[in-house]
Amino acid sequence: MRWIMVREVDIEAFAAARREGALVLDVREAFEFAAGHVPGARWVPLGMLAGNLAALPFGPAVMVICASGNRSRIGAELLTRAGFEAASVRGGTIAWSLSGRDLAAGTA
Repeated sequence: MRWIMVREVDIEAFAAARREGALVLDVREAFEFAAGHVPGARWVPLGMLAGNLAALPFGPAVMVICASGNRSRIGAELLTRAGFEAASVRGGTIAWSLSGRDLAAGTA
């Protein structure tokens, strides 16, 4: 297996990519997503990501987010290996919330 460098973006770069139409993919568990997520995020838990690649649109950049940035790095690596232009959001949903931005609640 070859080493792949996963791109990581900070909250400001993430917000800009989101405004420009990047797909926001939240890879946390259902209860975490329901408690609060970035508005407009699409939910696919990390454990189900590999089996759902065909359902993702190929083309727009994919910003992968979790709670703090650990699971999103794994998800971004998986997507990068599959040919997607993917990045992990450093600090995750916690950093998004701490930056003063709103969270949406509810299920996927």
